Amino acid sequence: MDANDPKSVLIKLEALVREADEAFTRAATADEVEKARIYYLGLKHGRIEEIEAFFKSLPNEAKRGFGKPFNEAKLALKNAHEAAIIRVQPEVQAAASSSFSLTGSASVAFDFSLPGIRPRLGRRHPLTQTAGELIDIFGRFGFTLATGPEVEDEWHNFEALNIPPAHPARDPADNFYLDAKTLLRSQTSTVQIRVMEKQPPPVRVVAIGRVYRPDEIDDTHHCMFHQIEGLYVDKKVTLADLKTVLRLFAASYLGRDVHIRFRPSFFPFTEPSVEVDMSWDLRGGKWIELGGAGMVDPNVFRAVGYDPEIYSGFAFGLGIERMCMRRHGIKNIRMFHENDVRFLEQF
Repeated sequence: MDANDPKSVLIKLEALVREADEAFTRAATADEVEKARIYYLGLKHGRIEEIEAFFKSLPNEAKRGFGKPFNEAKLALKNAHEAAIIRVQPEVQAAASSSFSLTGSASVAFDFSLPGIRPRLGRRHPLTQTAGELIDIFGRFGFTLATGPEVEDEWHNFEALNIPPAHPARDPADNFYLDAKTLLRSQTSTVQIRVMEKQPPPVRVVAIGRVYRPDEIDDTHHCMFHQIEGLYVDKKVTLADLKTVLRLFAASYLGRDVHIRFRPSFFPFTEPSVEVDMSWDLRGGKWIELGGAGMVDPNVFRAVGYDPEIYSGFAFGLGIERMCMRRHGIKNIRMFHENDVRFLEQF
């Protein structure tokens, strides 16, 4: 082949296609087809490979006009080879007759007797399952679900909850501030304020969702976690009502053998305030913290326009991760966020 005569290369390609087509057509057995393939399409010494090697050796200026004819010739040889295979092998021919086209130009053999591939079914995250159970339990107690934004202003996150500007809970180091007046909510108590701003008593709601605090991440703490907050406001609501609701909830979710107790505590938005503990063994003296609660502070009622001389109410907050961990014996809160399918498939 003469690199200075482009027509001679194109004539060579056309002659090779005709010669290969005749060879594959004459082949009567699978062995003859394979010999023709090696001769014309072999990777080391095939005729088409010799032309390709020659084509690659040409200078860039001489390659112009050769690419398309060469690719068309190579494709024609491959099609002739595939047609010969189908013709000489009955089993391939039978498969080809029951094939379907994926692209409209090529057929792919498909065995319809093979078993299908089952789609992998997902399931709800354990925290989502826990939240659904808690909503269902408190729904049976007469509490309705309320929601609110995760990006809050200082009024709903602090001031309306009786947390003054000088309170350490408002320190920028302890919150995720987005600007001077806006932050990611640090508690779902903000939803209680929004509910009371919109409706008069009686109020009986639970608020559930994510909250954010820059805590150091360890086995039991995370910078993002989930809370469920309860609020009940009406006339003559007492601390006894709060303990009754939490006792019934603990028995419903954790089992009838669980016991709860109140310990005095302090929260700016409740007065009196208590820590709620639970135990399954009163004789052993092992108590586990469940959450915080108390009677709604009169200043909170005044912030939303309720008369504290007429109405009283209680509020409580429970960590959903902690509830789920206690229920299932999970030791590390990080496991909820690692997306390890082996862990998630257990629920």
